[in-house]
Amino acid sequence: MSANSIPPYSRRLLEPFATIGQTVTNSLQAIGDFGAFFGAIIFWIFRGPSRTTLREMLVQMYETGTLSIPVVMITGGFIGAVLAIEAFSQFAVIPGLADRLGAVIMISVVKQIGPILTAVMLAGRVGGAMTAELGTMRVTEQIDALRAMGADPIRTLVTPRVLACVIMTPVLTIYSDLIGILGGWMICVGVYHIRNYAFWHYAFTGTDMFTVAVGSIKSFVFGIVIGSIACYKGFNCGNGAQGVGRACTESFVESFCVILLANFTLAVMLNNIYTMFWPNQPSIL
Repeated sequence: MSANSIPPYSRRLLEPFATIGQTVTNSLQAIGDFGAFFGAIIFWIFRGPSRTTLREMLVQMYETGTLSIPVVMITGGFIGAVLAIEAFSQFAVIPGLADRLGAVIMISVVKQIGPILTAVMLAGRVGGAMTAELGTMRVTEQIDALRAMGADPIRTLVTPRVLACVIMTPVLTIYSDLIGILGGWMICVGVYHIRNYAFWHYAFTGTDMFTVAVGSIKSFVFGIVIGSIACYKGFNCGNGAQGVGRACTESFVESFCVILLANFTLAVMLNNIYTMFWPNQPSIL
């Protein structure tokens, strides 16, 4: 039965199903394309970077890491201060409980807030810049020129950027965590007059190495997400300036959504692992 033989009213009824089917097909195709793209990145990483790749990686580490430090530190400091302001009113209700606010601030910043905020800032600043740069190279046919010269664009352009994100995201997360904790400390001790010794005592006794490891694992995964999605969108952007701009927007939105999904998945997995191996740990409060 051909499509032309279907009555018009039946076509109108079938249009939503055709749209849904086309959307699902396009989504599966995009996932497959990204999987092949990501597999090529992993292949070239384990194959070993060339001398040119290493030089480009150092440049990207400077662009990704060094130039992002001021923004990340400002964000971390204000978030730590706001967390202390919001939490103090709740903890001050019970006498003596406010002294333990340092543990809450350190765990919250190191385990959740620091990695998430750092990743979001990098997705906006670094991810957008990578997408725009690679998208412009695609529009001006520089990527095709690399292929014509026998060079693999993924090895030459993508691998250094992804490695820079993977290396520098945990480093920037450490900066964000430190400044966030100091921001909370300044508010707790300087404004609310919590004892300095009590703040740091509960901050360090309430934080174990597993908490630090959780934040490091998350920042490592977020770096992979930011670098791979930004480069994929740049390599597959539309034509013209409008296509590059749309690719930058899609890069940030998709990176943000995947970061949230990865954070939820890692939180469930790592908390289950913690409960499995350390089931009788006392509460910090």
